[in-house]
Amino acid sequence: MLKTNREYGGGCLCGAIRYRVTGPSLFETQCCCRDCQKATGTGHTTIVGIPRDQLQIEGEPAVYISFGESGGAVSRHFCGTCGGRIFTSGALPGENVMVQAGSLDEPGEVTPENVIYGKDALPWDHFDPDLEVYALYPPFDPVTHELT
Repeated sequence: MLKTNREYGGGCLCGAIRYRVTGPSLFETQCCCRDCQKATGTGHTTIVGIPRDQLQIEGEPAVYISFGESGGAVSRHFCGTCGGRIFTSGALPGENVMVQAGSLDEPGEVTPENVIYGKDALPWDHFDPDLEVYALYPPFDPVTHELT
């Protein structure tokens, strides 16, 4: 988990977009939903959930809006020059965003807690066997956004 009161840097491949995230993270997970698969070209993406006010962006990300399985709008923020994905916002609980773990300068600081949308996991994409896999997502408290 990203640590409380520690600042983490990140950005896109070409450097046009830079950001700072202040911990702690709300959750760190691997998502196998079809939207994440199509957006990344891989079997899953690793994301870090944080309150929006803990993310400061330098540069102007491009935005692509799609609609998730639930019908809610999902805004994917990325570099318009190199295409590097930065974060996702939209139909999430609270004022939270999901930062792409691979865009962090220190992605090794992220420790996924579980796998979500396991129902869409591809047979060739393997996960840490110690992680709990949820068909959709784990139950969480709608007020605190903590797992229950």
